[in-house]
Amino acid sequence: MERAPETAALANRAGRQIGDDGQPQSRSQPRGVFEVDEDAALAELVRAWADGGYHGFYVLEHSMWSAISSSGEVLTGNTPDGLDQQIRAHWQALQ
Repeated sequence: MERAPETAALANRAGRQIGDDGQPQSRSQPRGVFEVDEDAALAELVRAWADGGYHGFYVLEHSMWSAISSSGEVLTGNTPDGLDQQIRAHWQALQ
């Protein structure tokens, strides 16, 4: 079965991710199914929670995700979703 020209062109491109400077960077191999695009995940956490008083979003060695509350508490999770759940629980406890 032959691919449509636009699909074939996309299939031949290398994977891309956002680098530290915010610009897409080419990757020699596509990201694995369970690998997280840390830059994109951190950007989404900041977008979702910065206005709620959370800052200092950080990921340490691909396994410890953290944020600091406006009162200085450090919240952590093993994944971006885990950190999001911790922040959400913290925020709801303050309401």
